[in-house]
Amino acid sequence: MKLKTGFTALVVAGLLAGCAVPTSKSSVSTQTCKVENQMQQTTLYYGLSRQGGRLITAQEWQQYVDNDVTPRFRDGLTVFDAQGQWLGSNGKVSKEPSKALMLIHSVDAQTNAKIDTLREIYKSRFAQESVMRVDQPVCVQF
Repeated sequence: MKLKTGFTALVVAGLLAGCAVPTSKSSVSTQTCKVENQMQQTTLYYGLSRQGGRLITAQEWQQYVDNDVTPRFRDGLTVFDAQGQWLGSNGKVSKEPSKALMLIHSVDAQTNAKIDTLREIYKSRFAQESVMRVDQPVCVQF
């Protein structure tokens, strides 16, 4: 039994050794990605429930994408259906249908402002507390 346990630990350790994650942009960009391929991935997470429980309709969502997102990001975007949940201030888990919007873009002040504007438009139009933003460096090839 000891041999089997030791072997299992060795196999797990070997598998985990291949799971190293770069800890900074510089380690990603200098070791694995050419400068011309370095971009930023921003994913925005949108709740589709209004206060009171009424849902933002598919038509309302599409109008937001067509009229607000697309003019700012004409090069392209990706939308995912999602199911979000979070721990509310009341201590209860809240769940709602959601959308994730992924943008691949250069890193600059103008693009950053466009993304923040999209978040503010959505929060204002649909009475949302927040639109979560996640940014990470990516290596992109077309």
